[in-house]
Amino acid sequence: MSGTHGTEEPPGTVLQRTPRPVRDARAAGGEADRNRRFWSARRVPAGLLALLALLVAGAFLYDIAAVRAGRSAMSWRRGLARNLAERPLDDIWVLVGAGVAAALGLWLLLLALTPGLRSLLPMRRTHPDVRAGLHRAAAATVLRDRAMEVAGVQSARVRMRRTRAHVRAGSHFRGLDEVRADLDTVLDDAARGLGLARPPTLSVRVRRPGRKG
Repeated sequence: MSGTHGTEEPPGTVLQRTPRPVRDARAAGGEADRNRRFWSARRVPAGLLALLALLVAGAFLYDIAAVRAGRSAMSWRRGLARNLAERPLDDIWVLVGAGVAAALGLWLLLLALTPGLRSLLPMRRTHPDVRAGLHRAAAATVLRDRAMEVAGVQSARVRMRRTRAHVRAGSHFRGLDEVRADLDTVLDDAARGLGLARPPTLSVRVRRPGRKG
């Protein structure tokens, strides 16, 4: 957990300070209402790609410099050039290599164009320079704890998505319709209290627990 203020934040909350000049009150309000997801740094894929590019470029540069210095080209580069010149395009290994290269390129494009960090839900911005996010697990725990406070609920399980929360509860007494109505009220209030920029849509199911044996 990281923060920009001295006050302690609830577990699962992430704060990010984004300093920028506030143009006017309307602009600040527009920034606060914007529902933007957090972008992942993608350090591991970027590092692996940079390392791979460095190794390949370094190997070719070394071999070209050796040829310029009067030495013969390395056997792997001669073999590669011969295979590229002689192997037909419909060869199975050419097709496999092209497919792998295309899949790798599409994967890199997907990483570049998508924000990632799907487990971090953006919260409402109450200050134009501070963005806050809540982890899905923390949000699910809050909803589960509130569901367990409802009379008649014996067990509860919450599966949190980006825009929807699936709640499955077991009730051992009271009518299922009554428990469901109380859950709808309590969980709707809890979902709004999470402070998310886009409060999740609730899907609540209540059932009797199965008999043992």
